[in-house]
Amino acid sequence: MRGEVPENEDLPGNELVVPFGQAQMVREGTDCTIVGVAGGVNIAASVSDQLAQEGISVEVIDPRTLVPLDKKMILSSVEKTGRLVITDPAHKVCSAASEIASIVAEEGFWSLQAPIQKVASEQVHIPYTPALEPHVYPDVEKVTAAVRRTLES
Repeated sequence: MRGEVPENEDLPGNELVVPFGQAQMVREGTDCTIVGVAGGVNIAASVSDQLAQEGISVEVIDPRTLVPLDKKMILSSVEKTGRLVITDPAHKVCSAASEIASIVAEEGFWSLQAPIQKVASEQVHIPYTPALEPHVYPDVEKVTAAVRRTLES
């Protein structure tokens, strides 16, 4: 039936409860932090796995909730890695990505070794046709390129 949660021993008490204001560390790393918003988490995890084969250690954070936002985890990760890439399926302007970038710029600026990179949807109308969607939304290639830009800075 739609809306039911199947039995799953990976879920504590068979309940899917997301604690407000507590981000999840998806991957631990030391070279760069990627904060993945919504669908950006899966992209970030793929990028982390791909770059690990090249010896690049990427930390991936899923904020899970935006209000309240777990600023402490994001800022401590950026302090550790010195680099930040944010991937968000929304537009770059007036988005979770722009707010997270603003928070890190205000509260963690001195930890940054490279400019913050935002990988988000292009500032265009969202296309209906599947042929155009890959040109608009973030993907593994775009996020990988952003991580490489932070490492080259």
